Amino acid sequence: MVSAINTMFSSCILLLGLLLSTAAALAAPQSPSRHPRNLQLERRQTCNTATNRACWTTSPAFNINTDYEVNTPVTGVTRTYSFTLTEANWVGGDGRLKTKAMLVNGQFPGPTITANWGDRITVNIINNLQSNGTSIHYHGLRQLNSNIMDGAGGITECPIAPGQSKTHTFIANQYGTAWYHSHFSGQYGNGVLGPIVINGPASANYDIDLGPFSISDWYLGSISQIAARVNSPLNPYIPGFPGSPPPSDNVLFNGKNINPAGAGGSYQKIVLTSGKKHLLRIINTSVQNSFTVTLVGHSFQIIATDLVPITPVTVTSLYVGIGQRYDVIINANQPVANYWFNTTFSTGPCGLSNNPRPAAIFQYSGAPNANPTAPGTVPPDSRCQDVTTYAPIVTRTAPVASFTAAPGSTLNTNILIDNSIARVFWPVNNSPMKVNWNNPTLEYVKNGNVGTMPANENVISVPTANVWAFWLIQNNSSIPHPVHLHGHDVLILGASPALANPVAPGNTLRTWNQAVNGPQLKGNNPTRRDTTMLPAWGWLVLAFRTNNPGAWLFHCHIAWHVSQGLSVQFLEQLSAIPTAMDLNQLTANCNNWDAYFPANAPFPQDDSGI
Repeated sequence: MVSAINTMFSSCILLLGLLLSTAAALAAPQSPSRHPRNLQLERRQTCNTATNRACWTTSPAFNINTDYEVNTPVTGVTRTYSFTLTEANWVGGDGRLKTKAMLVNGQFPGPTITANWGDRITVNIINNLQSNGTSIHYHGLRQLNSNIMDGAGGITECPIAPGQSKTHTFIANQYGTAWYHSHFSGQYGNGVLGPIVINGPASANYDIDLGPFSISDWYLGSISQIAARVNSPLNPYIPGFPGSPPPSDNVLFNGKNINPAGAGGSYQKIVLTSGKKHLLRIINTSVQNSFTVTLVGHSFQIIATDLVPITPVTVTSLYVGIGQRYDVIINANQPVANYWFNTTFSTGPCGLSNNPRPAAIFQYSGAPNANPTAPGTVPPDSRCQDVTTYAPIVTRTAPVASFTAAPGSTLNTNILIDNSIARVFWPVNNSPMKVNWNNPTLEYVKNGNVGTMPANENVISVPTANVWAFWLIQNNSSIPHPVHLHGHDVLILGASPALANPVAPGNTLRTWNQAVNGPQLKGNNPTRRDTTMLPAWGWLVLAFRTNNPGAWLFHCHIAWHVSQGLSVQFLEQLSAIPTAMDLNQLTANCNNWDAYFPANAPFPQDDSGI
């Protein structure tokens, strides 16, 4: 009897302690990562374990097979971030001074935005740059019915003026790896960028999430000054090739590398645990450089292309275009030692660096602090072209038999040199884009006067809801282009084969041939992602479903080229935009910008603006 009473008394004490600790937790200030609702979500997510990554929650059921364009968890959690942008001459991660570095919270890359699938993300952006406007775009995030939060200056908002601030808030409809960056005249090349990680299920199991691994070309000079020279045909970086860019001064891994020109800096080191499988989130956040990456002695198991989970594929090398992301699993099954993570450049104009052998070190726990000894082998040349045989877990099928190339669905691009004004352009259908910072596209939508927009805003109307929109892009040049669509993933239905060397003499244009190429298109669950490569002297056929109203930018992600106008915008479901979002949210920020630009700005708009 005494034993029973003692047991009851102990249980009451435990219950009272639990109630008091719960009350204290609810009363205390909560950081986003320890919000009570998030604790509840974590308890529900016990199914997402190292041996069952395909599961996310059991009640309600969300897993790797859930169609994230149809169903998103409702977590009730808001993750809040505050980003202050500053500008200074700054000693970077390779120990050298960079002119006019522009940083997020004083660091490069900027802080990682981390959330769970279905969380709300709120970002407060404070512009303390000296004279530049700015914007923050969340590259790859769908922004379903929140196009106004897409952060594309001159399209979805006015830029944020110096000394002003703006808040974006949106739901994480997808999961995986993305990144944010400025969308203001190549500004992200000065440092305004950072990773995004949305936790969710995965198509293969892993033990340890190593987090984002950003690979960035790095320029010691000011990007605006470099762009001015690239945009002029008078003094190209490569004699005889107007519009040619310089090689990058370095390639940084999560912001670090050695100084290839002398003393300073250090290799980035990533620690592996022997016997464990590690998730690595690779992001190419570059301005100009694309890379093929390898890890000596190891393979990569690819489980996601951009924000699209795929059937796992194992490779020994991986080409990563600008803006692209790959989630890969690394099995630490080799002897405890240090291993080079190497990046190599493709044949052709996909970027060069003054660092001929950019590398990081992957160090097994317990290995000595020393550089690796095995250099590895040179991987096959990617020829600046994507692999397009990845199979998404959540399938899509497009009716390719109904596609016929027509002027209204064909986008032609080529380099254009206007000697009368000494400018280099990359027009689309003979029109280089130039947005109006003071009157963004959504402002036209709000005021009901879209029909008065200038032709060089490159607006393409896609009015019908929930249909497949097909696009043929024809590249009439020797330069491959990484093309990115906001607000959607694209189905990659087909593309020209890669050329052995895009700049070799004798290459000829491969034009679309409906009779020959039409039957070759793949409509049944093709590779799907938000950024892909447009081949040199060739064509690319893409499709997306018109299920997200807004003004969505589609552009080359080489910063010089988007500066020179290689962009269009799809105005999707115009009539639905005002009811999908509150366009009155444009007003306060645009008023601030109008008070600053152009009257009080020390510079004109001398490029596309995006």
